Amino acid sequence: MEFEVWLLIIDEVHEGVLDLNQNQYPKTEILETEVRNQLISQAQAAYLKAYVPYSHYPVGSAALFSTGVIYSGCNVENSSYGLTVCAERNAIFQAVAQGERELKGIAIAVPTEAFPSPCGACRQVIREFAVDCPVILINGQGKTRETSLNRLLPEAFGPDFL
Repeated sequence: MEFEVWLLIIDEVHEGVLDLNQNQYPKTEILETEVRNQLISQAQAAYLKAYVPYSHYPVGSAALFSTGVIYSGCNVENSSYGLTVCAERNAIFQAVAQGERELKGIAIAVPTEAFPSPCGACRQVIREFAVDCPVILINGQGKTRETSLNRLLPEAFGPDFL
């Protein structure tokens, strides 16, 4: 895990997101291995429940909140495509319905070889409940790619602007 954190730092320095000369350091919280593994397995289990009769692209998500509770969700499609709900928003909205407000990390899983990536709407909903947090992407072979909300949605607009 520590090696992955250093790779993230190197990537951010290379991309100009992080300037070590300006005393900027990554602010993304690192998840404990057990919690990370729970997020991954719950996201993988969630895509098995997806309702995807049109795209045939199941997605599962698991969201960890500050209480330590993990909420999972899957994508639910609708024949009126605009009414489709993504897995990430489904998981977060279930948490909010239970009174949660502080997102600490999220995992997104798909059964395909390619890694998933949250859509723009999901990125903005994640931002509503976290200034930054770890985002774990899982493909169908169980491989993971870790990133953060700040990398996916730099200079994001959020509730602190209002």
